[in-house]
Amino acid sequence: MYTSIVGGSAVLARAGIIATAAVFGLTYSLSAALIALDLAERGLSEGLIGANAAMHAVGVLAMAFLLPRIGARLGLRRAIVGALGCAALLLCLFPLIPLVWLWFPLRILLGAASEVLFVLSETWLNALSTERSRARTMGAYTAALSVGFALGPLILSLVGSEGFTAYGIGATLAASAALFIAFARIAAPAFEKPAHGDPLRYMRLAPVAMGATALNAAIETAGLTFLTLYAMSLGWGEGDATQLMAYMMFGAIVLQVPIGWLGDRMDRERLIVALAAVSALGAAVWPFALASPAMTYALLFVWGGVFVGIYTLMLAIVGSRFSGSDIIGIYAGMGLFWGVGALVGPALAGFAMQAAGHGLPIFVALACGLFAMAALAVGRRAMR
Repeated sequence: MYTSIVGGSAVLARAGIIATAAVFGLTYSLSAALIALDLAERGLSEGLIGANAAMHAVGVLAMAFLLPRIGARLGLRRAIVGALGCAALLLCLFPLIPLVWLWFPLRILLGAASEVLFVLSETWLNALSTERSRARTMGAYTAALSVGFALGPLILSLVGSEGFTAYGIGATLAASAALFIAFARIAAPAFEKPAHGDPLRYMRLAPVAMGATALNAAIETAGLTFLTLYAMSLGWGEGDATQLMAYMMFGAIVLQVPIGWLGDRMDRERLIVALAAVSALGAAVWPFALASPAMTYALLFVWGGVFVGIYTLMLAIVGSRFSGSDIIGIYAGMGLFWGVGALVGPALAGFAMQAAGHGLPIFVALACGLFAMAALAVGRRAMR
């Protein structure tokens, strides 16, 4: 379990976690699109670009098994500071290393650092939350993630993908967040190893949460990697195409409040199914909407909010139903499923784009539709 934090220290801690979440989202979205464009300019196929993106998930999977022990040994603060520092260093190394095959192990290490930030920031935030404020707190956390995801492509559209500049901006922001966490007067809860080490136990405890995490990772990784390239294949310029993720993430920021309001007033599992179904239908419209910039921006704004709402509601469900060591174990299990989704997502999306011109929206629609059906089936079994 972990000890509680109260007073001004808790306020600073929340600010630190929100900053960490934003930097995690920014470095992830910036690096995913930037590396994909860099590799495409070097002549790599979409399949190899997807394979490189999948290396991020390999790092996530490896760290998910090690994280409980590392967190218990180092503590939340030192582990998060170390992960931010590693992310900053790795972002600097990509443009400095000319051998593209070395970018594969670098991507694994970047994925491992991201997993530390992802799991431990959520664990830390849960320790600060009460049931009365949990939904709002998780909404702020998700909004911070979305802000980071939006800023990455936006920065890339402003500075371009050539040279060191975009990598350097991401590294500077990660290092700044590390310094804030390290030197601000922020108290961190004590972190203990979960009482149960069997990941299958936590998968059985929260199957919808695991599935929602895998879906979120698969779609976000595939979108960050290929949405820009997909739009460019339909005639969009690089600058305009790189901004599409920003519109999507802006919707993810703004619409979390009304989605959270709905989640407090109706069955959250049913609402998750509905959001997944709407996400599937919305993705199916992408090929038609991209013919019109105005229609594209409006659709991606709404679609981004609806899709990210699945993850927001999942966090609220887990936080309200579980506590103590179970929370840590479930977050570690979610990390595994995030890695699986991020590993499978870009690879399948890359092959789908090679097989069909509109392979990306086809993949997204199918993934969301299959999740909606699976979540509905799990909910019906639970009611029997």
